[in-house]
Amino acid sequence: MTRPLTLIVAAIVLACGFVRPSFAADAPRRPNIIFIMADDLGSGDLGCYGQKKIRTPNIDKLAAEGMRFTRFYSGSAVCAPTRCVLLTGLHSGHSYIRNNGEIKGQEGQMPLPPGTTTIATLLKKEGYSTACIGKWGLGGPGSTGEPNKHGFDHFFGYLCQRVAHNLYPTHLWRNTDKVVLEGNSAGNLVGKHYAHDLMAEEALGWVKQNKDKPFFLYLAWHLPHLALQVPEDSMVEYRKAFGPEEPYDGTKGYLKHATPRAALAGMITRMDRDTGRLMDLLKELKLDDNTLVIFTSDNGGTWDVGGVDPAFFKNNGDLRGRKGQLYEGGIRVPMIARWPGRIKPGTTSDHISAHWDVLPTLMEIAGAKERTPSGLDGLSIAPALFGGEQKKHDYLYWELGRQQAVRLGNWKAVRAGPRQKVQLFNLASDPGEQKDVAAEQPEVKKKIEDLLVSARTESKEFPLK
Repeated sequence: MTRPLTLIVAAIVLACGFVRPSFAADAPRRPNIIFIMADDLGSGDLGCYGQKKIRTPNIDKLAAEGMRFTRFYSGSAVCAPTRCVLLTGLHSGHSYIRNNGEIKGQEGQMPLPPGTTTIATLLKKEGYSTACIGKWGLGGPGSTGEPNKHGFDHFFGYLCQRVAHNLYPTHLWRNTDKVVLEGNSAGNLVGKHYAHDLMAEEALGWVKQNKDKPFFLYLAWHLPHLALQVPEDSMVEYRKAFGPEEPYDGTKGYLKHATPRAALAGMITRMDRDTGRLMDLLKELKLDDNTLVIFTSDNGGTWDVGGVDPAFFKNNGDLRGRKGQLYEGGIRVPMIARWPGRIKPGTTSDHISAHWDVLPTLMEIAGAKERTPSGLDGLSIAPALFGGEQKKHDYLYWELGRQQAVRLGNWKAVRAGPRQKVQLFNLASDPGEQKDVAAEQPEVKKKIEDLLVSARTESKEFPLK
């Protein structure tokens, strides 16, 4: 082949797009990954999902500049099992932690066992710096579940979910070191050090320190989980918009707040503010174009929050149920993904997916698809993010305590216990799960009843009684 012809062929190859994507394994720099998970944030709590009373301009901007999922699900309907599902890629019928397993007399919940494969252990092997900042909930100090034992180079925040019920805690943890917060005391509504602010600063500082190599930041915001505690400056915008609030008379105990609506709105707005600060930092460090940012929540919105009727903010939209329940309101959550130049801005996806899809997705994006562990319940949703042909789940499965749920196409079934009847809903015509059609659909019901048995393995730690 003559030299001019060689140049022409080379030009055609390049023009046809036979260039490895920037997240391929042999690329000079793999993409950074920031995975943000809010706590008890319902699918209706954000402006981009229809919220009218709470301002979330920075998260709304994420959606405008990226992709918003409309049928995305949490790993469970409460904190700890969702976090286990997220990190391991196994749904709650196969994962080790299947409920909030408390350990009497100790700080922390039931720990992950030694050798658990997590997103962090896998990405660390791929050369990523890894950090978890925020709420952990998968093992207390000195246990087998400490974050540093499961792939995270750096941890700062709450190890224990019970301690996290106070946003002015007496202490946090930095790796295995206890960080005592002078001026805070257990049970007080206010204190000197607001935990969320400390974690926001830690996240910004860690990104600055690790800007020169690929990094994975799992930012597990604690807001807007109880207790209703937020500095006064975060409530100003809500009060300007809606005027003074009727003082709530149930203010005994640190879970209560005199003006709960302003407090809840302020907590969400403060989380939004610091999410925006992180995005600004990516631009400042010129990391924006090489960073995938994902935002979601650990479960649906909660029950009566310190005096806030859930119907006031409609934090779960028009969905039935709430945190702790396997109806849509308990497990349907926001999901936003942004990556300039890779994810088409202003797009939505109705692909049915869940937190157990995150691990294989991030492995593919890191250029390590072939090293994704076998036997996972998750499927990579990278094709959905980048406009490719997306493989679909045959079904989705959840269990929590005695509850079970299955989504099979547009059919959704919920069972309150192994000996309880199966409720069946057609989500295409009844997204609010108001009409049980089990009696009208015996064949569908039978398929789902079979899945309620076959989709899970028995757990000695969390038996389905």
